[in-house]
Parts: sequence; structure tokens; C-alpha cells
Amino acid sequence: MNRLLIWLAIFAIAISCKDVKKEEKPTENVIDTTASTSIAPMNNEVMETAVIYEANIRQYSEEGTFNEFTKDIPQLKKLGVKILWIMPIYPISTTKSKGSLGSYYAVSDYTKVNSEFGTIEDFRKLVKTAHENDIYVILDWVANHTGWDHHWIKEHPEYYTKNDKGEIVHTEGTDWTDVADLNYDNMEMRASMRNAMKYWVEQEDVDGFRCDVAGMVPVDFLNKTVEALEAIKPVFMLAEGWEPELMEEAFDMGYDWDTHHKMNAIAQGKATALDWDKRMVEIDSMYAEDDILMNFTSNHDENSWNGTVEERLGPAKELFAALTYVAPGMPLIYSGQEYDMDKRLLFFEKDTIIKTKGVFFPLYEKLGTLKNENPALHGGKKAAKYQDLKTSNDKSVLAFKREKEGQIVLFIGNVSNEPISFKVQETGKYIDYLSQEKLELKPNSTYKLDAWQYMILIAE
Repeated sequence: MNRLLIWLAIFAIAISCKDVKKEEKPTENVIDTTASTSIAPMNNEVMETAVIYEANIRQYSEEGTFNEFTKDIPQLKKLGVKILWIMPIYPISTTKSKGSLGSYYAVSDYTKVNSEFGTIEDFRKLVKTAHENDIYVILDWVANHTGWDHHWIKEHPEYYTKNDKGEIVHTEGTDWTDVADLNYDNMEMRASMRNAMKYWVEQEDVDGFRCDVAGMVPVDFLNKTVEALEAIKPVFMLAEGWEPELMEEAFDMGYDWDTHHKMNAIAQGKATALDWDKRMVEIDSMYAEDDILMNFTSNHDENSWNGTVEERLGPAKELFAALTYVAPGMPLIYSGQEYDMDKRLLFFEKDTIIKTKGVFFPLYEKLGTLKNENPALHGGKKAAKYQDLKTSNDKSVLAFKREKEGQIVLFIGNVSNEPISFKVQETGKYIDYLSQEKLELKPNSTYKLDAWQYMILIAE
């Protein structure tokens, strides 16, 4: 009898373990693509020269599908794009949803794709095509909360934050009523979240993640999760956050929100070139030498909620686009910017980007080539040196030098809405990269720039 009881106990434990394994490691849609990937592992060299592109699948085309976006991946390669950040591709919760389509960030299942965008096979084709074009793919990951339709709500209510009445709640201090806040004190939830992320790297061959509201997710969870992902293959991690501690272990790159706000302020006459210089000093004091910050003039939040590039930057938009490439860090292109998009894309409804090439596609193409090829613009873990250049008009003239491996690039721009004359304390013979005109800098010579005019000078 005792032996029978022992065997029954062992059988019960085995069944229980099997159930836990099924919960923590998703197996649906599994296909091992890692063995056939056509791209080298993510490495530091890629980060030095990369342009990152944010793909809004829903609004990118009239169809709003993976397949329509995949067709244009070769176009992105022309722009120097090496990292493709795809906004959330998962099914969207309908309970308490906003608008008719809901938010991408109200996820109802972490291991499936939104049928609006296509099938898992369509997504695999997108990843394969990107890799064939030497572009890495990172997914937008929403770890702070889920949609109210997520199966964890019914199966694991203990995974969520609750009020005094025992009711699951949305994230405190926000108006995110369409999502339920996750409780990171629950270790089983952490394991389930980590294994869902591992699924996309191990089984679907993605190359990392952009983590939504990363500063609201415990750093120790993120650190351990990235360690687990790196055990599968090298990954690239982008934090939607500015906090230096995020980049100590977990993340390669964070958002440079403060520099972005400085650009808006300068364009609107609320700040000067001196404020830019102060921000560069602040970055040096706040961040480690190998931290990477993402430079941007727009993204999905800025475009939908705070205004288009035209609204915020006006006639300064080309200067600041160039500055995102030439300044330390990695430049971002948000879907539609390459097509001179001048409208706020709807967030909870279907909208469409009109893909007509104007000023910005050829500009981004030239800037992307320079970023990819010139060591003086390295912006990764071994970034090129940055040196402020003094001029006779330090409020209106933004001037600096980037230098690495014997290559020198200067940026000189008029960050005011009036023509200016100035002298610059730099010498040498240069070629204006965009106009291909030759220019010799001399300490006592006077130079002129029209309002918002700029030069990117390459040392001869």
C-alpha cells in the first residue's frame, strides 16, 4: 500500500510540472528559424553605424498588413536602416478598448499576431526579408500591463495589481483604463513574461525588443530577462526610458527625451544653441561612456499626441533631422517621415501614410549613407569624439566636431529664424557633404548662413 501511495504521489507531481511548463513556455506557432537566419549576430559594430526605423504596420499602408510593409523593406535599406522596431503586433483587447480598433499596447496574447496584420507566416516572411537585407528586427514589448481580454485575467488573476476590494486595476496615476496593471511581486508572472519573450527570440528569430515604459518595470526583472535572451543569441534592447540605470545591464539604448525637447524649444525660439551645449555636457555627466541614446524628431507618441514635425519644428525640420544623424547617438525614422508626412496619425483608428517622395527621402538616404560609412559619426558603445566649437555668435550658431579613426565631420548650423554672419575657431579644408562644395575654414574669416541653414563638413 505504501509503495502504491508513493507512485501515485510521483505521478501527481509529474502532471503538475507538465501543466506549469505548458503555462510558462508557449508552444503555439513554434518554428525554429534560427538555424537558417541570413544575418550575422547582433554586434557592437552594427550599433555604431545603425539607423533605426519605427514601423507602424497598421498605418503604413492602406491594407495595414505585414505583407505590404515587407515589400518596402529594400527601400529602408536605401535609407541606411539597420534596425527595424515594429510596434506591437499582438492581438488587441476589445474589453474597455479605446476607439474602434483599440491600442496596440493593450495586448490580449503575447505569443500570437494580430489577424488585422496577417498571419504568423506573413510575419516570418517579414523577418526573413529584413534579415536578407541586413536589417535586424526588434519587437515592441509591453511588460507593464496587458489588455483586459488577456487569458491571464481569468487563469491567473494573481498576476495583476488589485485594489483594497480585490479588484484588478489599471496602472495607478495614468489614464490607461484599457489595460490591467501587472504585479511584479508575483514570481510566476515574471517567469511567464520572460518565457513569452524568449519564444520570439528562440522560435521566431527576432533580434531583441523595444520595451514600453521600461522605467515602470522592475530593473532586476529586465536584467535577468536580457541575460536569458542573450543565452539564446545576441539581442539589441531599446528602453522607452531615459533612466541611466536601465542601461547599466539590460538595455543598449534609451530615449533621449531631453535633447528632443531641446530641439523643439530651439525651433520655437524658446532656447538657443547654448542650451544644446549645456545638454551635451549634462549627457556626459549622467550616462556611462558606452550608453547609447536614441535621437529623434518624431515617434508614434510625439506624432499622434504632440504634433507633426511641421507643427513642432516648422522651417527648422531639415536642420534637426540632420542633427539626429550627426550628433552622438542613433537616429530614428518614424513611419512616414521619409515621405514628408505632415499629419497626426490616428492612434485608435485606421489611418494611412501617403507614400510620396519629397524632400526627406533623398535627405535621409544621404544622411544614412554618411552614418553607415563614416567612423566620425559612430554613435554606439565606442562613439566618436564630440567637441563643441566656439563661434562669434554662440547663441545662434550650433557648431561641433565629431572625430574618430582619422575622420572628421563638422556640423555648423544657424538655429535662428534670421540670416546671420559669424566666425568660427576652426581651420581646415572641407567638403560640404550635401552640396559637395569645397570650403576652407579660417579663424578670421566671416561666414554667412540663412535662417535654419546648416552644413555638414567632411575634412578633405
